[in-house]
Amino acid sequence: MRSIWRTLDRGLARDIGLVCLADGVVGLSYGAISVGGGLPLWVPILLSIVVFAGASQFLFVGIVAAGGSPIAAMIAGLLVNTRHVAFGLAVSDVIGGGWRRFPGSHLMTDENVAFAMGQDELKQKRAAYWAGGIGIFICWNIGVVIGGLAGSIITDTDVFGLDAAFPAVLLALVLPALRDRSIRTPALVAAVVALAATPFLPAGVPVLLALGGLLFYRAEKPALEVAS
Repeated sequence: MRSIWRTLDRGLARDIGLVCLADGVVGLSYGAISVGGGLPLWVPILLSIVVFAGASQFLFVGIVAAGGSPIAAMIAGLLVNTRHVAFGLAVSDVIGGGWRRFPGSHLMTDENVAFAMGQDELKQKRAAYWAGGIGIFICWNIGVVIGGLAGSIITDTDVFGLDAAFPAVLLALVLPALRDRSIRTPALVAAVVALAATPFLPAGVPVLLALGGLLFYRAEKPALEVAS
């Protein structure tokens, strides 16, 4: 672990730390919403340790709290998490082999994958991935416990707008990438598709349909160097 932090530069370590704290706040909102919605405290805690996937956890709790079937909630969560297949292929070399495969796969999140893929060298990618994954796991679960305890006291979590914390963090992660013209178009198409499909399809399915925006992705070709 010490070697991981030595590999990270100060700016990257700061950014990872801020995202970990932000995810802790999101975990707090998740715990409060779960317990405030009528679920026992052990449910969000167990899901956070075993599942550790914010979008799926929010979706599961939302469906169950609304009276839906736990089986339907589980299927919806699996659909949302299918994006991790692509993530796994992208960071396979970053995670490494042997015993690292299982914990590395479990700690996979949108955030630490984004940090890892943003680095140039494999050593830096590996350090960013593991630092982000471990930090987010710790902060998320601490937040869930604190939020769950608070949820038993707060009678109406909607008043505090806690349900907006998770999408707000994801939006903050996405915005810097939108400066790239080649990414803006597929992102806009994906957003339009997801918004149009949301009123008509089960939760989780519009997210999968939004992947169609990748068809509009065109990588910008690097400028050719002129030989002197």
